[in-house]
Amino acid sequence: MREFIVEADGGSRGNPGPAGYGSVVIDAATGETLTEAAEYIGIATNNVAEYRGLVAGLKAARELDPTATVRVRMDSKLVVEQMSGRWKIKHPDMKPLAAEAARILPPSQVGYEWIPREQNKHADRLANEAMDAGKRGEQWSPSRSTAELDARATRPATPEPSGPPGDAAAGAAKARAALRAPGSETPRKGRGELRDQPPPSRGLTTPVAPPSPDAGEAAKSENDVRAARNVATPAPAVGWGAAPDMGAPATFVLLRHGETPLTPQKRFSGSGGTDPALSDAGREQAERAAAALAARGTIQAIVSSPLTRTRQTAEAVAARLGLDVSIEDGLRETDFGAWEGLTFAEVRERHPDDLNAWLASPEAEPTGGGESFEATARRIAATRDKLVASYAGRTVLLVTHVTPIKTFVRLAIGAPSESLFRMELSAASLSAVAYYADGNASLRLFNDTSHLR
Repeated sequence: MREFIVEADGGSRGNPGPAGYGSVVIDAATGETLTEAAEYIGIATNNVAEYRGLVAGLKAARELDPTATVRVRMDSKLVVEQMSGRWKIKHPDMKPLAAEAARILPPSQVGYEWIPREQNKHADRLANEAMDAGKRGEQWSPSRSTAELDARATRPATPEPSGPPGDAAAGAAKARAALRAPGSETPRKGRGELRDQPPPSRGLTTPVAPPSPDAGEAAKSENDVRAARNVATPAPAVGWGAAPDMGAPATFVLLRHGETPLTPQKRFSGSGGTDPALSDAGREQAERAAAALAARGTIQAIVSSPLTRTRQTAEAVAARLGLDVSIEDGLRETDFGAWEGLTFAEVRERHPDDLNAWLASPEAEPTGGGESFEATARRIAATRDKLVASYAGRTVLLVTHVTPIKTFVRLAIGAPSESLFRMELSAASLSAVAYYADGNASLRLFNDTSHLR
C-alpha cells in the first residue's frame, strides 16, 4: 500500500482578509512531490484557509490513489487537534469544512501530525502565491509557480557550532551549511516558505549495471568495469559525533553482513531464498567488524535483520560489545522471487524481459512476484522513521543487507532510484547516516572496509 504525506497550509492577510491556501502531496517513500494545489479564496480567516488547504490536499491524495494511507502534516495546532478528535470544533465556518475533510478518505487511512512552521514551507509558499495572485485579480496557476524552487533558495541557516578543528560535529554542520543555496526569505502572509529538502528526481535512465550482490549477490558480468568507473570514492568520515546545533541525532551505523557461500559467486540472495549462513570468510569478516566497532566505542544498541547471515554478524558484534540484539523485520533484504540463487547471467538467459523491466523501473518486480525496489523503499522509509523515533539521540548499529543500506543512503541524500545501480557495497562494510531533529539527514560514511585490510 502506498503512503502519501499531505502538507497543507492557509493564511489570511487581515484575519479575516484576502486569503488563500496551499497543499502538496508527497510520496512518503521517496520524498517526491506528486502534486501541488493552491487557490485564492477571497475574504476569510486563517483557520478557514487552513481547512480549505487540508480539504484540497486530501482530495488530491485521493485522486492519486484512494487506497493509500495519508499522513497529514500541518503547522496549525488547531486543525490537527480538531481533526484528531482531541479538540471540539465550535466555529460555524469550520464545522462543514472539517466534516468535508473527514469524508474524503476513510478515517483509518488518515493520520495527523503537527509540525513547526519552518517544516511546512512548501504549502506555506503555495498559499502565499495564491494570495499574491488574488491581489492581482487572478487565480494561482501551477505553470507560474516557483514555490519548490524558491524553497530551495530560502533554507534557514544553521548556527555553526563551536568545537576544535576537525571536530566531527562542526564539520557536519559546515557541510550542511555549504550545501545550502544562497537566497533570502520572501515576505510572508505571515508564515511561509518551503520544505527544506528538494525531492529526488523520479526519472529513470538505463542503468550501467545491476546492483551489487545481495541486492542481490548477482553477477554484473561485462558491466563490472563500467560500473566501477561510475562509483565515486567517498571521503573518509572523521567520526559519528552529534551536531550540537541540532541536538544529538539518531545515528545509524549500517553494517552489511559478512560473506555467505553465495557472495563470491555473485548470486541473488534475498529474503525469499535459502537463507544462507555465513561462510568461514564471512565469520572472519564479522569478527573484524566487531573488533573495529569495539575500538570506536560509540555503539549503544544493535538491531538486526531477521535473516541468518545478519543475525550471525550481529551476534559477533554483540559478543564484543556486551549488548543484546533486537530483530527488526523491516531490515530484511529484498525478495528476488524466482531469481533467488541465480547469477545475473542466468537470470538474463531465463527471464530476459522481466530483467529488462526490472532494470528500467523501480516499480517492476522480479519474476515470480518478488519485491520491487519501490516496495523496498517504502518498507525502509517506514522502518527508518520507526527506528529514528525509538533511538532519538543514540548511535545504533543496524546489521542488514545491500539493498536496505543503499536505500537508506539514497533516501538520506535525495538521490533518484537509479542510484542504487551506482553504489558498490562490500561484504562487512560500514556506512553511517545521522538523522537530525529538523528532519535533515547527513551521510557520514559509506562502504568503509578499512577494518578488513
